Amino acid sequence: MSKKKKSKNPIKGRKLGQKELKSQVVKLFKRFPKQRMNPRQVIKKLKIDNNSPSVIHAMETLVKDGKLLHVTDNKYRLNKYAVSDVKVKTHEGIVDMTRNGSAFVACDDLAQDVFIPARALNTAINGDRVRVVVTRSPRGRRPEGVVSEVIERATEHFIGTIRLSKNYAFVIPDADMQMDIYVDNRNTLKAKEGDKVIVKVIQWNTGTGKSPVGKVTSVLGEEGSSDIVMKSILINNGFELEFPQQVLEESAALSLELDEEELARRRDMREVTTFTIDPDTAKDFDDALSIRYLDAGLLEIGIHIADVTHYVKPDTALDKEAYKRSTSVYLVDRVLPMLPEELSNGLCSLRPNEDKFTFSAVFTFDKDDKIVDRWFGKTITHSDRRFTYEEAQEIIETGKGDFAAELKVMNRIAYVLRKQKFKNGAIAFEAEEVKFKLDEEGTPLSVYVKERKDAHKLVEDFMLLANREVATFIDKKGKKETKEIPFVYRIHDSPDPAKLLDFALFAKGIGLNMDVSNPKAISKAFNNLAEQARKNPEYKILEPMAIRTMAKAVYSTDNIGHYGLAFTNYAHFTSPIRRYADVLVHRLLELNLNESHRTDKEDLEMGCKHISAQERKAMSAERESVKYKQVEFIKDQVGRTFEGVITGIIDRGFFVEIIENRWNGQVRFFIRTLCYLGWTYENQRYIFPK
Repeated sequence: MSKKKKSKNPIKGRKLGQKELKSQVVKLFKRFPKQRMNPRQVIKKLKIDNNSPSVIHAMETLVKDGKLLHVTDNKYRLNKYAVSDVKVKTHEGIVDMTRNGSAFVACDDLAQDVFIPARALNTAINGDRVRVVVTRSPRGRRPEGVVSEVIERATEHFIGTIRLSKNYAFVIPDADMQMDIYVDNRNTLKAKEGDKVIVKVIQWNTGTGKSPVGKVTSVLGEEGSSDIVMKSILINNGFELEFPQQVLEESAALSLELDEEELARRRDMREVTTFTIDPDTAKDFDDALSIRYLDAGLLEIGIHIADVTHYVKPDTALDKEAYKRSTSVYLVDRVLPMLPEELSNGLCSLRPNEDKFTFSAVFTFDKDDKIVDRWFGKTITHSDRRFTYEEAQEIIETGKGDFAAELKVMNRIAYVLRKQKFKNGAIAFEAEEVKFKLDEEGTPLSVYVKERKDAHKLVEDFMLLANREVATFIDKKGKKETKEIPFVYRIHDSPDPAKLLDFALFAKGIGLNMDVSNPKAISKAFNNLAEQARKNPEYKILEPMAIRTMAKAVYSTDNIGHYGLAFTNYAHFTSPIRRYADVLVHRLLELNLNESHRTDKEDLEMGCKHISAQERKAMSAERESVKYKQVEFIKDQVGRTFEGVITGIIDRGFFVEIIENRWNGQVRFFIRTLCYLGWTYENQRYIFPK
């Protein structure tokens, strides 16, 4: 009788602990490096007694460690770039796709971006937040790596053209994606061949020839209309056009009545003269100004902000959607709001002749226009008048009209605030805002540059005051208690020294000397440039170049100050209807008015990164809409002659900005063009005319 052979598999039939289970899973995937397996297949191959949830937990941990890649909803494969038994260090960052399908990831903890080949993106697309494993870092070159996990999708909705087959369809996205989206015929919403559609990805697949799976959520119709282009811009930048049903239901259920108990807790300022000043097209009035005279020659000015946090409570569907969007997006012909219309244009909007809940910053000025007292808190206010900027400006200039005396005093104090700001080193660059006059269908009739006058600056200066003082209050409170209070600051770093030196050399070449030896000299040189550009159009080319040397303003818990405004402390407090950063600031400020509250700084910083990323997407969408409308306008101007300024020169030609409408375009170098412009051909090259 033969003896039963002893099993060569020591783990057969055992229930493994997590540590041993992870080790065995890695060994299994190394034996089958090209195979994709789900938890059941792993259990079967290892012949273990663990259940699926425990194996899933082990495999997800290995994904975070960079050992495995999660390739579909329930399948995993070996990360061939990280097969060591040592835990692999991962880095988080945002994907920036290139046109050839590869990408760069700007990681939060690395000085250089990580290059990711197209084959190693693991379904990640532009704007996604991902975990990256660095696989090689050649000396003197960018590190290279692989995406080990997609942490957060920039968007799951895409706009594209549908192509129909007998049993299935594909949507070819307008966005710069390297893959089409597969759609089952049951999920096309009866779209016709060639229709523009919005498709939601419901499953991401990896591997050669594997397309993501989606379903059509909206059929837009035939390609070509301006409306479809604007919707494409929003979708392609990661913004959803509609609010989820639960969000709409929550906003509809909010009460219009002002609760008496809540009224009793607030400072009643309904009898104080109050008004709003906004663009003529505005519907969401999120800030108002008040003014009243006190005893002993003192003057009180209030900056009153819509109390969004009274209605938008943490962890509700409404709050989660507001955080997800983080900002309203202002295209040329429409606004995609952060909050549903019931809130943004109704409940929270500080409309005239209505009592509204507000969060206020109230300042007392002495007879020399110096601040002698400040107060922050919840209020109830009543706007007596809604001004457009044009109406307020006319009253400031003529001294006649509603609240003329009040506007005159406020304008005087705004001048004092502005003068002090520039004395402290603020930079005076003002980006020109291109505006359009549209017909009823949204077709541009004319293009013009918005002129900023005293009415605009008055509102801006008081909003800056409130933003600065709120941030200063929190910063000082933390220092007084010798323990930082985590907060959402708006920060702006100093310019990049290398970029500054290159810029100063270029400026010197066209006749403008700039001292960039220290921060104070830099701000003085930039302000001088702004002044010279107003006098001499030749220097106009330098302004956008100077702005490009500067860092981008972002949200952060690390308070390094705001270089451009020369503020040691700065936050965004004044626009909670359209910015989620302001919602967070309102919540944190309220919690710290009478007591001290310290939220988790790491969680708050993650929120800051998300909000900053959403802001960049919104700015990108807004620029795209302006460019599209400029092209839409200029296409009917073929044959007309315009005056322009050369704004840049490259090997293939030069860029020109038309003075009348700020349209930018490239003029390619052709021999006739060069000769017409006075260029001469010497020593086998063209010479710029002297």
